[in-house]
Amino acid sequence: MRKGLVKGGVAAALDIGSSKICCFIARADGGATPRVIGIGQQASRGIKGGAIVDLDLAEISVLNAVHAAEQMAGETIDRVVVNLSGGYPASSSVGVEVSLNGHEVGEADLRRALSYGHQTQLQRQDDDHGRQMIHSIPTGYSIDGNRGIRDPRGMFGDQLGVHMHIITASSGAVRNVSTCIQRCHLEPAAFVVSPYASGLASLVEDELELGATVIDMGGGTTTIAVFYEHNVIFTDVIPVGGHHVTSDIARGLSTPLVHAERMKTLYGHVIAAPTDERELIDVPQVGEEDTSQSQQIPRSLLVGIIQPRVEETLELVRARLELSGFDKVAGRRVVLTGGACQLSGTRELASTVLDKQVRIGRPTHISGLAEATAGPAYATCAGLLNYAVTAEVAMPGEAAPEQREAGGLVGRLGHWLREHF
Repeated sequence: MRKGLVKGGVAAALDIGSSKICCFIARADGGATPRVIGIGQQASRGIKGGAIVDLDLAEISVLNAVHAAEQMAGETIDRVVVNLSGGYPASSSVGVEVSLNGHEVGEADLRRALSYGHQTQLQRQDDDHGRQMIHSIPTGYSIDGNRGIRDPRGMFGDQLGVHMHIITASSGAVRNVSTCIQRCHLEPAAFVVSPYASGLASLVEDELELGATVIDMGGGTTTIAVFYEHNVIFTDVIPVGGHHVTSDIARGLSTPLVHAERMKTLYGHVIAAPTDERELIDVPQVGEEDTSQSQQIPRSLLVGIIQPRVEETLELVRARLELSGFDKVAGRRVVLTGGACQLSGTRELASTVLDKQVRIGRPTHISGLAEATAGPAYATCAGLLNYAVTAEVAMPGEAAPEQREAGGLVGRLGHWLREHF
């Protein structure tokens, strides 16, 4: 169990999305499956495309969601694990090697290799201003060039290599989220990119091992994560989501956004059906107060607006995966999460566009969720709890306190002594 992320047997997660803000409070004793004891949810205000655009409005939404969760749980929290879907998260890989001098690999050697990887990435960041490290995840080890080692501790060799997956985000966006949370008298215990959290909640053991792609379709963004051999090896974000579908409907049918969202939810479908021409939908017009002035349209017209936008989003996902080179590594398994994937027909369309086996992902590694909060829209928040309580998940990018303190002369002398004696 991660020290600092779970306090007094209680873990808290905060999903700050473009459509909703959700807070889960869970009891997490002894590393067992977290059991949710408090849930709070509010409609997002002051957030667009996963980034905060109005601190005051966002603060009110976060406060209300956290307060509702605390009231239900009967617990007061002061630290939360927070998702990150804005700030344009980007993936990169770093490979480093450290000398072993024939000694057995121990914890200190692993820490030294990971710390060296952190420093290498920080030097790169100096050339790329405005980025902040979110995750540095070791994805594989090698000893004397022999790759494929999962845990090198107890093994012998001269050179220990570590391959790390680094995820960075815009430091301004991260600071805005951090400031908003601190203004709510909370402390962000860790940041986790949204598709990483969704994968931790919804992927089964075989998918984590053999490879799978998680596509988190949110309100303002669609985020991607590729998992392989129990590690996340690639992440990306596309600034298109469910809100864009709603906006297309509102513009195309000259109807208020509220009614556009309602029509999308009740009648929306991404694949045309033969009966759509005969089914009529009432469409209230913008500026008309008299409901008798509603226009009637066939459902096929609504489907004709929704399908191209969803298809375009999935084609962008396919292009990003092919460009990254991780499309084949992930195999043919895709798991859809996020509220926007609940549109009827999305799974079938994704299977056609991506040419992969697709399923809808729901939180599975967590207990205590009611049916209304156990759908794909809540996978990210549930995954944040899994991140907080699961010891196997890689630590965030920030070095541990003992690593930060070991940067001076005394720390270097200690490393030299451990290496040679």
